[in-house]
Amino acid sequence: MINSDTILINDDRSERVKYNLSDYLIYVNKNSLSDVSDCAVTAHWHDEIELIAILYGNMKYNVNGESFTLSAGEGVFVNSRQLHYSFSDLSKCEYICVLLHPLSLCATHYIESTYIRPVISNNEFTYIILSSDEKWQKDILNCTEKIYEIYSSKSFVLDVQSLFYRIWGRLYEHLPDVNVRTARDNYQLTVLRDMIGFIQKNYSDKITLNDIAYSANIGKSSCCAIFKNYLNQTPVGYLTNYRLNKSALMLRETDKTITEIALLSGFNGSSYFTEIFGRVFSMSPTEYRKKQSLND
Repeated sequence: MINSDTILINDDRSERVKYNLSDYLIYVNKNSLSDVSDCAVTAHWHDEIELIAILYGNMKYNVNGESFTLSAGEGVFVNSRQLHYSFSDLSKCEYICVLLHPLSLCATHYIESTYIRPVISNNEFTYIILSSDEKWQKDILNCTEKIYEIYSSKSFVLDVQSLFYRIWGRLYEHLPDVNVRTARDNYQLTVLRDMIGFIQKNYSDKITLNDIAYSANIGKSSCCAIFKNYLNQTPVGYLTNYRLNKSALMLRETDKTITEIALLSGFNGSSYFTEIFGRVFSMSPTEYRKKQSLND
């Protein structure tokens, strides 16, 4: 189980992925958006590529401020270090999520320089919506699902390595021409990453809008405008949803009291926490914990 009392953030405020295996850089799981606040996974980024395969329902996905909808049988590839998040319209959505670090493929310097870095450094290759109608994209979707299916097998790492190379080959074959992203977009995404990283590292403390803006050395109005432009929510709204998701994780995976969880999540007390939690999850924290235990 993930230790929900801590959050792992790198020095550059990117997410430090908690891998399934300590000695192999992979995270794989089948998830449901109904388990998180507002059926939304908060915005984040990491060095690993991300592969999503939708099994049931619909998911809205956003990469660097661009939103699109994924349905069952579809998926998405998100390149390394791209700001992204997912959400649903409160309907059930189940999906397979696979995170793989490109370093796992760098067996030689030639492979790294010829095949790996051209993909992760291509600013026109931030993401690809994967459709079953395209043969090469369907192949990636099938490989993604296969990785989840074989997770408990004895030769899991060897089989995944083979599938990962296959996926990368399909991506490399369809690499677009390089273009130059505007300096404004680069700046605003960097600023947004700084502010999100600050929130994720300090969510359990008292945080104001001024603190969030100050963490990126910008004004409060610019802070709000950037959050609205890329995430379609306010900075305080992002902070509240992030706290709720951390509290939901603690309700599922720890025996801490409601008051303890409220304080650890950054809420002033259990009464206010229960009110906000009930408004978003349509049930009390106690009811949520009971429901999750019945589903285990």
